[in-house]
Amino acid sequence: MSVFSLFVHLVERFADLLEPLFHASAAAAAIIGFTALVRLLVHPLSRAAARGQKARAALQPRIAELRGKHARDPEKLQRAVLELHAEEKVSPLSGCLPSLLQAPAFLLLYYVFSHSTIGGETNGLLTHQLLDAPLGDRWTDALAAGGMFGGAGLVYLALFAVVAAVATFGYRLSRRTMAANAATVGEGTPGLGAVTKVMPFLSFFTLVTVAVVPLAAALYVVTSTAWSVVERAALYR
Repeated sequence: MSVFSLFVHLVERFADLLEPLFHASAAAAAIIGFTALVRLLVHPLSRAAARGQKARAALQPRIAELRGKHARDPEKLQRAVLELHAEEKVSPLSGCLPSLLQAPAFLLLYYVFSHSTIGGETNGLLTHQLLDAPLGDRWTDALAAGGMFGGAGLVYLALFAVVAAVATFGYRLSRRTMAANAATVGEGTPGLGAVTKVMPFLSFFTLVTVAVVPLAAALYVVTSTAWSVVERAALYR
């Protein structure tokens, strides 16, 4: 049995358990539960990333000294800051690990809900829905079926509204976090400064993802994004 077939089987069994509570949307609830499980498994790394960011903030006075000492030699400043991070065992890129390790789960969902057959058998998960929206359809399918205010279209409008609210909260939270650690963000790591300037806007890119992937994968993205924002609010307070 392939990993895709095993995943389909597990989701179907989980959906059967949830059916008395969620009825026709049980598979959607199972995917949300799967997302929560993935995030729980990644949570220790998120906590480590938060500790790493706090450790980088604690290095701020020493980095300021290095900046003053090597003001006329950017390359030497970069090497000195990297050496400082290595000496204190602080990785400038530790915050990327939780997102990278979630990628396989998202790709698994994307693959399963983009194929009508899995392991030579009909993909039964494609028969499941979230209210009136099939889990294997995309936003364009919802628009073609009933327009923006049809049954499936309204499901997507609700998802877009949730993403917009979460992204706005996440943007404000990221701006506060970045401002508090402005002196250490991106120092000594090529390209990291540019990345961190974009980070407050990343939650808004979720709107595009939700619109172009199968609904099941969109549920993963929306749930994971909301989890990330709440997690950051708790870990970086």
